[in-house]
Amino acid sequence: MKRLVEWHLEQWKMSFMRKPLLIRGARQVGKTHTIRKFGASFKNIVEINFELAEDAIPTFEKDLDPHRILQELSLRADQDIIPGETLLFLDEVQAAPKAIIALRYFYEMIPELHVIAAGSLLDFALEQVGIPVGRVASLYMYPLSFMEFLSATGNQRYIEVILNHDEKEEMAKTIHSKLLDLLGHYFAIGGMPEAIAKWVKTQNAKVSFEVQYHIIDNYQMDFNKYAKKHQIKYLQQLFTQIPYMVGQQFQYKNVHGEYRKRELAPCIDLMTMAGIIHPIHHTAAHGLPLGGQVNLEWFKLIFLDIAICQAILGFDLSSWFLEPDAQFVNKGMVAEAFVGQELLCDSQSFKKNHLYFWRRTEKSSKAEIDYVYTFKHQVLPIEVKSGPGGKLKSMHLFLDQHKKLPYGLRFSTLNYSKSEKIVSKPLYAVASLAHPDERKALESLFEKS
Repeated sequence: MKRLVEWHLEQWKMSFMRKPLLIRGARQVGKTHTIRKFGASFKNIVEINFELAEDAIPTFEKDLDPHRILQELSLRADQDIIPGETLLFLDEVQAAPKAIIALRYFYEMIPELHVIAAGSLLDFALEQVGIPVGRVASLYMYPLSFMEFLSATGNQRYIEVILNHDEKEEMAKTIHSKLLDLLGHYFAIGGMPEAIAKWVKTQNAKVSFEVQYHIIDNYQMDFNKYAKKHQIKYLQQLFTQIPYMVGQQFQYKNVHGEYRKRELAPCIDLMTMAGIIHPIHHTAAHGLPLGGQVNLEWFKLIFLDIAICQAILGFDLSSWFLEPDAQFVNKGMVAEAFVGQELLCDSQSFKKNHLYFWRRTEKSSKAEIDYVYTFKHQVLPIEVKSGPGGKLKSMHLFLDQHKKLPYGLRFSTLNYSKSEKIVSKPLYAVASLAHPDERKALESLFEKS
């Protein structure tokens, strides 16, 4: 299973400006497996998992001398740690916060050493100890994107077709139909590596669905690790109710039960830090950067993975295989969440990326743009239509109010087309918006996994 992040890891390995690397992302998105696979390109890899090997934690608590630390870790692992030849992998590093601080001194005193740290709840530790500014780099991981799914399922030839397709021309109908079918498979299986691996191995979707429920249980069990005891009930309520609100502006009053904003807001922050949900903030979108015009009180939420979200809702995911056309028409919120998930995957991996939407503020006339994205140094409004399309009144209104923008983009099940200032692309082509670095990573998926 080939991941986009592998391309970035290779670039990091070869860079003379290399810094110790933090791999950040939610539980079970494939961080540990990917790093171990990457470690095979070194003479050897020394892995320390601080949850399994608590006795290694004191090594970082005596002092932060990197030479002493390497000597003790080498003795403990019974392997030489040779800068330039060994990958030092510190896993579940949130259990040893001093190890995060030590990364700074690895950079300053042993810069030739390749060292990577990761952890399922890493961001909670970073909030406590901070990141050594300018001394450590971050690389963000998400569930597999649709392009990665195509590669993993032996359909990598379609990646090149999508990335190189001329948007002025329709996709051949047979290819368009095939890609929508494959997209339906992705909507059912989702992007969690274990669920995809089970699907590839067995071609039995029910086995993948079992994995999804297992992941859901694990996420809920993690609540005890990062929340206060009185917050658990709020997290449970949000976890089960946020999927019903995908595609809508989040309002605390819509959460069932006698809950207040002051009780729920910190729990939304916790779920965001754990990588379970991603907020989509409102922006005025008058120019770049989009984050400079944010209204933090207006936001929407999506789950990290569309299949996990649907499983929580109790949807019959097998319907995506049996009647995908009907599912695309009836599940607009899933299509909207999918586009957000893809935009995050296809943005720059070495920075924390954010999602934005736009809504008309006048009460007399409602209008909303699903996503406002930065593309080629310009503001790009994006509408998502799960079925064949629509009149796009909101898009036309937005473009009238932002006359300098060249065009708006619609994603739907329709083929490629262009009309006036509206470009239409199929839902499977969100990767066409990938950042140039991510495009290089996507192109690396052409080769057979």
